[in-house]
Amino acid sequence: MNSDFIVAVHAMVYLHHKAETLSSEVLAENVCTNPARIRRVMSRLKKAGLVETKEGRLDGGYSYRKTKKVTLAQISQALDVRFAETNWHSGSEALPCQVASGMAGYIDGLYGALNQRCQDYLEGITIADVEKTLFENK
Repeated sequence: MNSDFIVAVHAMVYLHHKAETLSSEVLAENVCTNPARIRRVMSRLKKAGLVETKEGRLDGGYSYRKTKKVTLAQISQALDVRFAETNWHSGSEALPCQVASGMAGYIDGLYGALNQRCQDYLEGITIADVEKTLFENK
């Protein structure tokens, strides 16, 4: 998993909390990143229909879709997040040993199941839930 998911969740909670259109500069300041990164992440959320955008130098930016209940699963899907993944596999399918030849496939299946469980868990958490939790803890 890369940190785009964290940037997206933070920005979405802030948009939900502020309930107004915010520029990438304002979002970047709150998220503690740069505006270009915000624009890159938010463009993927817009493409998925999770945020609205408004053109304009003075009043342009991003806003939370008031008609939509956004879940963390929707955000992770929009960003194609894999919570468990690897670029390396042990063993080799070419080896005669069952452990060596079967481990890569087993791990791929395990990671697939872990990702599905993460998605299922995140389906039950909305942006409003995150905001509520943050303010309950203060």
